[in-house]
Amino acid sequence: MKYGITGIRRASVAATVSLTAGAVLASGAFASAAVAATPPTPSITAKGGFVMNNGTAKTLYGKAADTRRSTGSTTKIMTAKVVLAQKNLNLDAKVTVQKAYSDYIVSKNASSARLIVGDKVTVRQLLYGLMLPSGCDAAYALADKFGSGSTRAARVKSFIGKMNSSAKSLGLKNTHFDSFDGIGGGSNYSTPRDLTKIASSAMKNSTFRTIVKTKSTKQKVTTKTGGYRYMSWANTNAMLGSYTGMIGVKTGSGPTAKYCLVFAATRNGKTVIGTVLTSTSATTRTADAKKLLDYGFKK
Repeated sequence: MKYGITGIRRASVAATVSLTAGAVLASGAFASAAVAATPPTPSITAKGGFVMNNGTAKTLYGKAADTRRSTGSTTKIMTAKVVLAQKNLNLDAKVTVQKAYSDYIVSKNASSARLIVGDKVTVRQLLYGLMLPSGCDAAYALADKFGSGSTRAARVKSFIGKMNSSAKSLGLKNTHFDSFDGIGGGSNYSTPRDLTKIASSAMKNSTFRTIVKTKSTKQKVTTKTGGYRYMSWANTNAMLGSYTGMIGVKTGSGPTAKYCLVFAATRNGKTVIGTVLTSTSATTRTADAKKLLDYGFKK
């Protein structure tokens, strides 16, 4: 009888040890799974980068996120934002293309929407010309239209002032504009964090969202003689259509800015938005953005 009881006790102890060992192994497996679920921090070529959850504004990644850098044509996000913030804005109001806009493009060897002098284009069309082919002529036309003053120079200065006021209203400390298109005089700068915040704010506007997610468009404009022509514009953002969930936002480049991209994508109801500044090529800025988006969706 004693032998039987001892055997039962031994069996009970063995079972307890076995269960405990199993629990330890299981907890170890869970711990390993948790470690595996934490994505490694990506390495990017760009000198600066920032990513946040657009819904919560939570920072997901940062690399020199508050270092001021030249922004190239990502400046045009603020150009569009200022236009779309105008009171009683009529997107169908027509603007006559001036020779000054064309001369500016030539003198700066700038990216162009190929606007034709004398044509009448709507504000909405100018915004497409601004954001898709990155038209500096479209940027000039919008600054001339929505700035205040009796001369073109005064109106442009006024518009740039509105851009800086908008940045200030967003609480941005490391952003300053001295141009309407990013071709500045040395005082046009922002940071990955600030540009991401500007884009996040701009994306609240439905017209802006519609434009920046458009891969290409064909627009009918009125000619000087009262006829019409079609303008075809393709988006410089190569990630549209090639990265699942991509919804914008804007490319940028320049001698100092190198290659920049402000980007946003939505998957399963989560929107990740961010910026890379001073990458080495159009290819690397796309690769950088893809890495940061992939990382952002896993975080």
